[in-house]
Amino acid sequence: MDQHKAHIITGTSSTEQVDSAFISKVKDYGLLVKFKLNLIVVISALLGYAIVSNGQGSWQSLLFLALGGFLVVSAANALNQVLEKEYDTMMERTSNRPLAANRMKSTEAVLFAGLSCLIGVSILALFNPLTALLGMLSMIIYAFVYTPMKRYSTLSVAVGAIPGALPVLIGATAFEGRLTLTALCLFVIQFLWQFPHFWAIGYLSFDDYKNAGFKLLPSYDGVIDRNLGLSCTLYSLLIIPVVIFMYLRDAASLPSTVAVILMTLLYTYFSYVFHQRFDRSAALKVMFFSFFYLPIVLLAYWLM
Repeated sequence: MDQHKAHIITGTSSTEQVDSAFISKVKDYGLLVKFKLNLIVVISALLGYAIVSNGQGSWQSLLFLALGGFLVVSAANALNQVLEKEYDTMMERTSNRPLAANRMKSTEAVLFAGLSCLIGVSILALFNPLTALLGMLSMIIYAFVYTPMKRYSTLSVAVGAIPGALPVLIGATAFEGRLTLTALCLFVIQFLWQFPHFWAIGYLSFDDYKNAGFKLLPSYDGVIDRNLGLSCTLYSLLIIPVVIFMYLRDAASLPSTVAVILMTLLYTYFSYVFHQRFDRSAALKVMFFSFFYLPIVLLAYWLM
């Protein structure tokens, strides 16, 4: 009887250990693919599709676009962590990533990235060759150009903004199969949006980036350039001519144009306050507003 009880207890313990290991592995893959960030990217692609389709798209297409986009971005993020494994250990915010913490081998991450890329690009190819090409291009620029460039030049921010803006273009081409004026304007808006967004994050994490040797912000003798906030203001303002151009070319309605201009003016205001104060509080406001800015802008173009 005692042996039977011991067997039951041992069996239960083994099951719990397996469940715990499985949950831990799932969490590690969530960190590997940067799940939350990945979802934001996928949503921008879906909204790009919704905007240009004007209600003519299908739910099946949206599901395939979401899956294909998620897998391609997952591959890019996994390769990013493979290439930056030793640098992630130097930064507090990245030290718990599975590769940096030695909970996952690089070979496993590379294999996962390869399979994700193959399947993801294949799914995007079901729409048209251009969409698949843009998906592949996005992954290559992010993993093999932007990632190593971060250690050598602040121009990496502009390079990284290209794959960061491609999702909305990928979503648009998935429906239209070609580059249209609307798609290109949406790409430019998302491209410009990233500069204040990333510079605010970079300001808040400057010491972490500096410890890892990343040169993402203009600085002199280890001090951030005081004109960073002014640059945020300039790049947010540059969005307004694009918005007006879309309206003049009948690529957007008046209500959506007004809504986007108002959002952009607010984005510019927070950026200018950041320039004036140049402190963590102002940078946080730019960062948090940037999280709301892009989805609201894309929703305005879709719903209005």
